[in-house]
Amino acid sequence: MKDTAVELELLIRSKYTLILLDTAEPERADEMLALIASQLSLLFFSWTRSRGIRRGIQPGDPFIEKTAEPAAALARVPEEGFGVFHFRGLGPFLDDPVVASHVLDGVLHFGARRGAIVISGHDLHLPDSLRPHAVTLHLPAPGFNEHRQMLERVIREYSAKMPLKVELSQEERTRMVNNLVGLTLTEGEKVVTKLIMEDGALRGSDVKRVGAAKRQVVEQDGLLEYWPAEESLGQVAGLTGLKAWLGKRRAVVHDPQRAAKFGLGFPRGVLLLGVPGCGKSLVAKAIASEWGLPLLKLDPANLYDKYIGDSEKNFKRAMRTAERMAPIVLWIDELEKAFASSGGDEDGGVSKRVFGTFLSWLQERKGDVFVTATSNDIAKLPPEFIRKGRFDEVFFVDLPKGDARHEIFRIHLQKRSQDAARFDLPALATASEGFSGAEIEQVVVGALYAAFADGRGLETAHLLAEIAATRPLSGTMHEKITELRRWASDRTVSAD
Repeated sequence: MKDTAVELELLIRSKYTLILLDTAEPERADEMLALIASQLSLLFFSWTRSRGIRRGIQPGDPFIEKTAEPAAALARVPEEGFGVFHFRGLGPFLDDPVVASHVLDGVLHFGARRGAIVISGHDLHLPDSLRPHAVTLHLPAPGFNEHRQMLERVIREYSAKMPLKVELSQEERTRMVNNLVGLTLTEGEKVVTKLIMEDGALRGSDVKRVGAAKRQVVEQDGLLEYWPAEESLGQVAGLTGLKAWLGKRRAVVHDPQRAAKFGLGFPRGVLLLGVPGCGKSLVAKAIASEWGLPLLKLDPANLYDKYIGDSEKNFKRAMRTAERMAPIVLWIDELEKAFASSGGDEDGGVSKRVFGTFLSWLQERKGDVFVTATSNDIAKLPPEFIRKGRFDEVFFVDLPKGDARHEIFRIHLQKRSQDAARFDLPALATASEGFSGAEIEQVVVGALYAAFADGRGLETAHLLAEIAATRPLSGTMHEKITELRRWASDRTVSAD
């Protein structure tokens, strides 16, 4: 925020008289602009559609009568002489020629006097008459340091009022602040205060609860889904190469400030290609759980809208939400389904435009967003995704080997309250050669149904019978899997 405040002050001092401030936090913008106006010995005015213009931002500061209408409010700008005028939510009215004309009058007025008009909001579009006079500035969401200072302030304030136990290690405190990032400072303070008031303490178990507080913010938009990150990498069999790669980046995620001093940035993400049912989606969930980060899922079907231009707007809004919630893991499942038609014009070019926007965002995104994308069909995936810079690495997830199949049987048997030691796991692993993890899970489920119908406990024989009755994808799609392996051999890194 400091850099933005410095830049804003410089713009106003440099006679930039029309400033568009891209932000979803108008109250925070009010506080910053009021401080800048004070430092420049200027008056500060704040306008809202419901109340009109107020001189200052304090509760007792007076409103100017009959200024709720945009045109009437803007007409008062030259009359007030000089100052910083913040118009919150004026964007939808700029298409009105009368409103645009009044804005231009104010801009020209400040050409000879000290001051500026600041319009805040998202996706602000100016008429041609105003564009040459405007400059756009982005107000970033509160960052790590701002939320850290807020947390320390709240702890100090409540420690002075009541017995407060702060049972957070340095790593847990850092993770709690990371999870607060993405909320406004007001939202973050409410979350921390609620945790304190519940039991008079802040503990390590509260870290995940802070992350879960972001769910409501995400779900309001309807474009991203908030998924509970319950699986761990310990529940993922095999994939030792991928697990080792992720393990090396865990410390960076948990302590990004120290990593930045070391010269390391937040990891960008991975693209997981491979055979269906081999754990790619499970890995996405496990990464979020292992790293203690919220997991958001982007469903491409939610992006596409029947109205021209709305699909691109939906995507940009979804990515803005993801960046605001950072640090997070963003999961995009079956990537090829989102951009299968991006090379043609079957949908009027919508997929192509969204694809281009997505590529640009992958390359230039702001915020600590780790993208985990999966794909089953490389033939439908545009080659631009494979280029370095979009993702940190591209992994190929093949069918599980013998040891991994042994482990998958153990995991799914134990998950269903079965003592894995009672079963001949080596025989099951051998018999299930060519099976995917999902197919092995269904073997266990099918065998349980058979055992229940027989009226006796699950036995190895039930599992072997279910294996014999199953036709795995490796057999029915042999040619396709062979071609996928051939393609991946010199273009990807093996996840095993």
